[in-house]
Amino acid sequence: MLITDVEVEGYGRVDVRLGGGRVVGIGRPGARRGDVDGRGGALLVGLHDHHVHLAALAAEAASVRVGPAEAGDKGGLVGALRSGPPGEWVRAVGYHESVAGELDRWVLDDFAPDRPVRVQHRSGALWVWNSAALRAAGLEGGGHGGDGRFWREDERLRGFTPPVRLDLRGVGARAAAYGITGFTNADPHPGQDLPGLLSVLPQRLVVMGIGDAPVKFLLDDATLPTPGELAASVAAVRPRPVAVHCVTRVQLLVTLLALDEAGPVAGDRIEHGSVIPAETLPWLARLGVTVVTQPHFPVERGREYATDVDPDDQAHLYRCRSLAEAGIPLAAGTDAPYGSADPWAVMRAAVERSGGEAVDRRAALDLFAGEPQHPCRARRLAVGSVADLCFLHVPLKEALDLMSADVVRATFVGGRRITPPE
Repeated sequence: MLITDVEVEGYGRVDVRLGGGRVVGIGRPGARRGDVDGRGGALLVGLHDHHVHLAALAAEAASVRVGPAEAGDKGGLVGALRSGPPGEWVRAVGYHESVAGELDRWVLDDFAPDRPVRVQHRSGALWVWNSAALRAAGLEGGGHGGDGRFWREDERLRGFTPPVRLDLRGVGARAAAYGITGFTNADPHPGQDLPGLLSVLPQRLVVMGIGDAPVKFLLDDATLPTPGELAASVAAVRPRPVAVHCVTRVQLLVTLLALDEAGPVAGDRIEHGSVIPAETLPWLARLGVTVVTQPHFPVERGREYATDVDPDDQAHLYRCRSLAEAGIPLAAGTDAPYGSADPWAVMRAAVERSGGEAVDRRAALDLFAGEPQHPCRARRLAVGSVADLCFLHVPLKEALDLMSADVVRATFVGGRRITPPE
């Protein structure tokens, strides 16, 4: 394939030839007519979402969103849960206590008594079921069910609910429209069948815990291991890198102590880095561990964080610029469906951050331009590089000014176009 008259960083306006899944030529525009006329738009490496939950994202098509932005308040939540025919299961996602307070089975019974209902908290860590759902699943008796609240029990609950239609083709198509050519799936306990399930996606995949991908460690304060215990677990999977879920101050400190004891390796990651105290920045830099963060969360969830987060942690939420300035390897993931699936929205949030954490526009783009296995190593288009490409309607400067998925014209994986033809 020959793409003519495109803007490539370091080359200016050139023609780009693809072959065998790679870029095989970059040169001055010629007289030959190309397969695609670039019309001066930028040709970039494809975006990679470094932290996403693909099966959960695909299940959204069969779910009702009940977060603060969608349900709004108790009335909106009740209306959402009662929509649809009585007796049918309702799968609701994105809930936060600011909508209608704490939920348990009896609260949900009052909201929607005539159908099985299960509601997932915005964090993804908690499901709440009503009595009809518990009865339908056979979980009400024998010491099961209790108040209907299930903390990190997705694997156990999966067999008790009706199958959920996973719209993976829709996920792939929407991601292609964003310019995404690859995903890192960040589920902590992926089944061996997950890569096969996700293989319908046109994007490249890294699945944590499978093959040579990082091994995910999910930490919760209530069950937090000691630094020595976590170090032993890390040492047991070496030489593979690890990706440690850290959303609290204590989780980060335990992880840093464990990595000190076990010894870091290339590819080790901190997922989220929700709270990173300033005094830990030199420690992180010394270890060389990459932080894969979500700079959009303080923007999307600012109102809730203002009341939910300890005042001592407010200044340390989802650092971005301060990490880069401290020499800490940095990348981003959307964490979809628990955050926006649009990487351009994440980039906009990264440049609009307050509190000294904003990054410049090029740095924001590079948060999604890293190598799949080494997210902080920004890729650049060159002869011989894999032809995973994001092709824009406009030159790069204009695209960075706009920071919108509207600038994406086409997406290629291995030289094959995965967006619809024009």
